[in-house]
Amino acid sequence: MARHIVLLPGDGIGPEITAPALQVLDAVAPGEFEYEEHLFGGASIDVHGIALTDEVLASCRAADAVLLAAVGGPKWDTTDPSAPRPEQGLLGLRKGLGLFANLRPVRPLPALYDASPLRREIIEGTDLLVVRELTGGIYFGEKTRTDDSASDACVYTREEIERIARVAFGSARSRVTSVDKANVLETSRLWREVVRDLHGREFPNIELEHVLVDNAAMRLIAAPRHFDVIVTENMFGDILSDEAAMLTGSIGMLPSASIGGDGPGMFEPVHGSAPDIAGTGAANPLAMFLSAAMMLRHGLGLETQAAAVESAVDLALAEGLRTADLGGSATTEQATRAVLQHL
Repeated sequence: MARHIVLLPGDGIGPEITAPALQVLDAVAPGEFEYEEHLFGGASIDVHGIALTDEVLASCRAADAVLLAAVGGPKWDTTDPSAPRPEQGLLGLRKGLGLFANLRPVRPLPALYDASPLRREIIEGTDLLVVRELTGGIYFGEKTRTDDSASDACVYTREEIERIARVAFGSARSRVTSVDKANVLETSRLWREVVRDLHGREFPNIELEHVLVDNAAMRLIAAPRHFDVIVTENMFGDILSDEAAMLTGSIGMLPSASIGGDGPGMFEPVHGSAPDIAGTGAANPLAMFLSAAMMLRHGLGLETQAAAVESAVDLALAEGLRTADLGGSATTEQATRAVLQHL
């Protein structure tokens, strides 16, 4: 029976990288998938007035996996707290599907070492995973606003911290680096205590270190090879994972997976909707292909097919494929063709 995948192309270059991803999926697993496409983000605001409708959320809940391309753009930017914003769709989807763990692998490819702003000898051999808590913390805390002041509450429970730490320890080869701000924040002191307790109880064979977030930000640039798995709360994870993205030379190369309880996972590239190049045919589809590979692996249990897609991307880059963000001139179509040749 075909696996049911909900597609959320979203905004900007989103639709332009979704169609090629389906070509890659159908090449690596012919006849395995059926697709259902929905409006999401700014595209949904334009038609329905909100970024995520109840109908779309229900469709996502019923799917085997959700593949999302990109949301947002200057058209919907606003400081009006009552106006709908595309990013509300992402938060609603994470909360509605119980997607509490965001996985972002960072593995600079040898073919792209020279595209990184960091020296080759610093990034060579880097292979790390950022595990970000996705449904708690300051993004979901109570918010207040007056003319002269504003507040955002950062709240974490023991259960929320323990479940994300368990994902991190389960993903680690040898070491988990837990990142917090325990010298200042009470939530971080609880975070550190819970992670330490879980480590001693269930994962004593994995090395655990606690690092303050400012120190972690410096070490990511100075010595990224040091890290195996980084686990941290929502806002720190948002910032550190984007910082780590630059090790690869382009945020256009990074996939991500958001997973949780019993429902489907959501898989999306880390980059934004790039409205400045939408419609030009220049979008880099590789992060979308790698997100589809994460969907195959983490969402559908198709490890062989996932590895095939990742290998095809590696081989295409090794043969010289470079889109504009990587310093080349390959179009979306040419990049897609280069990857398909290796499938």
